[in-house]
Order: sequence, then C-alpha cells, then structure tokens
Amino acid sequence: MINIKTINFMRLRKPFYVLALIVMIGSIASLAVKQLNFGLDFTGGALVELNYSEPADLDAVRATLRAGGWDDAIVQNFGASTDVIIRLSSDDPELGSEIARVVTQQGGADVVVKRVEFIGPQVGEELRDQGGLGMLLAIAGILVYVGLRFQLKFAVAAVAALLHDVIFVLGFFSLLGLTFDLTVLAAVLAVIGYSLNDTIVVFDRVRENLRLMRNSDVEHVINVSTTQTLARTLATSISTLLVLVSLYWFGGESMRGFALALIVGIGVGTYSSIYVSNGLLINLRLTREDLIPTQLEEVDDRP
Repeated sequence: MINIKTINFMRLRKPFYVLALIVMIGSIASLAVKQLNFGLDFTGGALVELNYSEPADLDAVRATLRAGGWDDAIVQNFGASTDVIIRLSSDDPELGSEIARVVTQQGGADVVVKRVEFIGPQVGEELRDQGGLGMLLAIAGILVYVGLRFQLKFAVAAVAALLHDVIFVLGFFSLLGLTFDLTVLAAVLAVIGYSLNDTIVVFDRVRENLRLMRNSDVEHVINVSTTQTLARTLATSISTLLVLVSLYWFGGESMRGFALALIVGIGVGTYSSIYVSNGLLINLRLTREDLIPTQLEEVDDRP
C-alpha cells in the first residue's frame, strides 16, 4: 500500500478565511451598487434570429440598426458565423418584427428570418423571482439533506461554503457587467450541485476517519481526509474545466455565459470545499460524540 504524506491544509485556513471574507464583502458590495446586468430573459425585450447565406458582417448589421435609431441593440453570432441574433430591451411587442424587416431589406435575399420573439417585462420579472426562489429552495433542501445524512454542524459548514460560491459567482458577473440570463442561472444551480458533491466526498471521509483514528484530533483527521480525496478532487475539477474551456471558446455566444459561470464556480468551489467547509468544522468544534446517534428511551407499556 502506498503511503501518502498528509498535507496540513488546515494550517492555512485562517488566511483563506480572510480571502473568503474579502470575496464575500466585495461581491455583496458590487451586487448592492452595480447590481446584476439582467438579460432579456429577466428584463423583457425583443429577440430576432437571422440566417445569412454567407458569414454575416456584424458591423454592417449594427450600422443598419444605428441608422434606424436602435443604438443599444446587441448583435452577436449565434453558433455559426452565418447565424446572427439581435437583442434589444423594449416593451413594444412589434419591435422584433420591425427590426427583422429593416435588416432583411438591407441584406436582401441573402437573409432569412428564423425567429422573432418578444418577452414582456411581467414575464421577465416572474422568471427572475422564480429563479431566485428556486436557488433559495435548493440551498434549503441541501441544508436539510446534509443535516439528516451527517449532522447539523456538517450541514452548516456545507451551506456556508455553498453561499460563498454562489455569492462569488454573482459578484463576478455584477462586477464585470456580464449579462445574467437563464443559462447563467442554470450554471449557478449547477455550481451548487458540483460544490456540494465535492464537499460531501470529503465529509464522508472525515466521518469515516473520525471513527477509525480515535487517537487523533479533529484537525489532523480533516487533513488526512482531505489529502486522501485530493487526487479525486483535482482529477474531477481539471477534467471538467477542460470541457468548459472548450465550450467557452467553441460553443458560441449563447453558451459563453453558461461556461464562464461554471468555470468561475468550479474554481472557487474547489478551494471552498477544502478550506471553508472543512475549516468551519473545526470552528464549530466538531467532536466524535456528534456522530453518535441519539438513543431514544424505551417506554415500558406493560401494565
């Protein structure tokens, strides 16, 4: 059996606490001041998708829209270089059809309108509220699940790490002014699941080693458990990041926000599952006695 040297991860938990605190404060400040740059999914507006027979000249499309008075229109390739998507915030249901008419007149027979959609502001507000509620319910469900499977101290540590990861990703998008749409929201929910999976793997090993290593303190047990799962954590994170980087560069504009949110979330989630959640177990004074199931007193019903 190969003898693996134990890495003293918890020696650096206090510097990482400071880093986590700075990240949290900075993210919350950005969310309070700049807020999120919500996409059309949440704000409402017009969306037009066009198909060109040859690679589209995006600058020419933008010039056409500026000439029509739509200076704030977002023009991007959508997958292939011949597919173009136009987004514009508005409360006019007919705006998409008008934009499609103007652009097709300019482009001639080489342009085909694939779809014209309008998302009303009310629908956008409902999507935003339901998305936020879904995220809160997911975190609440995780708190209950970890509390039942492990113990309340494990649940508090896991949820604190998850909140740290979510707030960091939201703050990252807020600080850079990146568009936050439904695909990014889906990525944030995926980050919650990914980070929880990493944390659960380490917690499982911590619980197992607490029962086996009876002469070791909790900090040493956590260091041993984290070292034993480190190879699995790095292999999973690196292989996932390789896929996401490929998706970011080659997946087209529609997948870029989704991939970027996951890249950031997995990066921050890897260190939070090692230092934030594990470190909190020490601060919460986890003991072996916490893992002993509560014995219910038997009631004698005999007369």
